[in-house]
Amino acid sequence: MLLLVSSAAFSRDLTQAENLYKQTDFDGSLQLLDKQSSDPAEIFLVGRNYFMQGDFKKATDYIQKATTLAPKNSEYMDWLGRVYGKRAETSNILAAPGFASKARQAFEKSVELDPNNNDALSDLFDYYLEAPGFLGGGYDKALAVADKLAAIDPPEAYFERAKLAQKKKEYKSAELHMRQAVAAAPHQVGHLIALARMLANQGRLRESDAVFLEAQKVNPNAPEVWFARADVLIKQKRNLKEAKRLLEKYMSASITVDDPPKEEARRLLKQAGGV
Repeated sequence: MLLLVSSAAFSRDLTQAENLYKQTDFDGSLQLLDKQSSDPAEIFLVGRNYFMQGDFKKATDYIQKATTLAPKNSEYMDWLGRVYGKRAETSNILAAPGFASKARQAFEKSVELDPNNNDALSDLFDYYLEAPGFLGGGYDKALAVADKLAAIDPPEAYFERAKLAQKKKEYKSAELHMRQAVAAAPHQVGHLIALARMLANQGRLRESDAVFLEAQKVNPNAPEVWFARADVLIKQKRNLKEAKRLLEKYMSASITVDDPPKEEARRLLKQAGGV
């Protein structure tokens, strides 16, 4: 009976810790977790909290432990790739290539463990797209991953092909693929935001504004739309009053781990003349 009670209490704590993580209360989530645990799900959550706090060394330790405890878990392996990727971005020039190679290996292993893991496929695509050839990157490899995505998530495949076309400076093709992604998943504001940013970067401000308006109509309560719109306005140095209003709205909103950090919004707010 005591064992059942303890198991139920652990389940409640882990669920609560996961909810706090999703609400970006990383300190609160960590307080509920046992950092000496041998449960892979708990250790994995500890690692993700540290990742979101920017402590990539601790995140590596815990997520690596989670993959050791559950070596066939594709999600854990994908996150190991993400943390190695961040360490490559933040390390010195001597250490960065080693971390980048480890990131690639983890992403490839994650896809091997679960070929239908959309997140892992997207992360592997981004790696191949951005990494130089001597670190295992390449446009042909990225396209092959996009082809695999097309079979399980057509809108995301269009989106990835748009990014590849942009990288190759094939802007008409990029816009076509981006509009295909929007048409295939009209209720996903992320694709609308990406299209609006692309149009703004091309100086097509009126069209960009219209797409942002469409995104707002699709989901009027999406903080990511407010942030992206403010970011574009600030970069274009226009309508800073509106940008400030959107960022203040963002700062007072409840966000999730999928939204940009409020620290980033605070930085933009200063650029817009806020405090």
